[in-house]
Amino acid sequence: MSNLHQDAIVIDGLIISKWDRSVFEDMKKGGLTAANCTVSVWDDFKSTVHNIAQMKKSIRENSDLLTLVRSTADIEQAKKDGKTGIILGFQNAHAFEDHLGYVEAFADMGVRVVQLCYNTQNLIGTGCYERDGGLSGYGREVIGEMNRVGIMVDLSHVGAKTSEEAILESKKPVTYSHCLPAGLKEHPRNKSDEQLKFIADRGGFIGVTMFPPFLRRGIESTVDDYVEAIDYVINLVGEDCVGVGTDHTQGYGQEFFDHITHDKGRGRRLTNFGTVQNPLGIRTIGEMPNLTAAMERAGWPASKITKVMGRNWLRVFGEVWSV
Repeated sequence: MSNLHQDAIVIDGLIISKWDRSVFEDMKKGGLTAANCTVSVWDDFKSTVHNIAQMKKSIRENSDLLTLVRSTADIEQAKKDGKTGIILGFQNAHAFEDHLGYVEAFADMGVRVVQLCYNTQNLIGTGCYERDGGLSGYGREVIGEMNRVGIMVDLSHVGAKTSEEAILESKKPVTYSHCLPAGLKEHPRNKSDEQLKFIADRGGFIGVTMFPPFLRRGIESTVDDYVEAIDYVINLVGEDCVGVGTDHTQGYGQEFFDHITHDKGRGRRLTNFGTVQNPLGIRTIGEMPNLTAAMERAGWPASKITKVMGRNWLRVFGEVWSV
């Protein structure tokens, strides 16, 4: 592991792995300071509370490796202590149900990032795999409440119209926590140059993913292709509002991908990823130092690397979470 990686604050804007000791050990091996960890996708309020309780139990049982993040100070403390900070995040606002009060309830539990929709329609707006009706009136209220209690609005799997309206509605920075540029590959989950500029121009943040179906070379990709994609976004919007959001799915098999590619986890098929194999060089979370090394190979200055590997996320989380 290079000194640069070792000294840096390294933040992954999205991981949805099968949470167990082996994954947490790999986070340590990869030098992760903090990660936005998914605890809800198709889950309702009650199931999500259960998932959060399970994750907090894991944090207690693996306290040699993990700590819960409620603030950016917690992230900086995790760095000092050599632990990985777990940021509780949702990939769908379905868990809010039709109850605005649940937003604050989840914030009190420690939830800090919530994606408004996951691929399809919910009470807030529309996902990226169907005709987009935009943000609902209730959706506007939810964003106002998320702003008030300090939960970041994520738009990665959200439709273009709903995203645009959410960006304009939010008083605090919003994010595409894990996306790739459509300029390198056309895909319903990828964001056009215009969309990327639109969020950045309004103070938003872009986490670039390496999920192979959305990369230019698919499963042939290497860690260098991932760096190419990050650089593509930086060349559009500048290096201050871009970070890493790998979308690691470590520990999961085909059953998991079948679940997340069907509406509500059980309805119609929305997309088919085919074989999912992460880019060579960064197949596991433990290989995260190879990303820093690839950035160095690409000739990036240290200041740019440390910003993209975590400093930028730290700054924008600070803007959103301070209430």
